[in-house]
This record gives sequence, C-alpha cells and structure tokens, in this order.
Amino acid sequence: MKIAPLADVKARLSAYLDECGAEGPIVITRNGKPAAVLLVPYDDDDLERLMLGRSPRFQALLERSRQSIKQGKGLSEEAFWAAVKKRSQERKRSATKGRPKR
Repeated sequence: MKIAPLADVKARLSAYLDECGAEGPIVITRNGKPAAVLLVPYDDDDLERLMLGRSPRFQALLERSRQSIKQGKGLSEEAFWAAVKKRSQERKRSATKGRPKR
C-alpha cells in the first residue's frame, strides 16, 4: 500500500490510477492525515459492494433489518424467497397492463 499527498495525486492522477491498478490501493493524505483511498474495483460487483459498504442509507437499512431479526420479526429463508417471487410476478403484471395487445 502506498501513501501519497493530495497535491501530488491531483497533479498526476492518471499515473496514480495506473499505479493503483497494478500495485493496489493508494492512501491519499491531506495535511499528513488519511483523507481518501484510491483503488481500482475488480468488476461491477466489486464496485457495487464498495459503494454499498459506504452508503449511510444502506447501512441504516441493514441495522433496521438486524434489529427486526433480533426481535423475532424476520422471515425464514423459504418465506423470503416466496415474497421475492410474489413481488416479481406483481411487477411483471403491472408492467404488462399498460401495453397494447397485439
């Protein structure tokens, strides 16, 4: 892992992108303190995980879900997938309602 000052990263961003793709994450500092991390995601799934991991809205949803499960309000795996299937079918029906028949 490399550490680089913000001013240098701003001046040579393209070079740092190439470098972090080959060598791994780069910690960017501002006034000597960590301010950001520059990294290259492996694929779209990796990018999505990174974004969700830092999303306050998603973290709040996870916490509410954890609390619900602790209180015994969670669904079994079977009930969860049944609900997913039902919702998917409802969406398909509502999407086709407005379409003209052929």
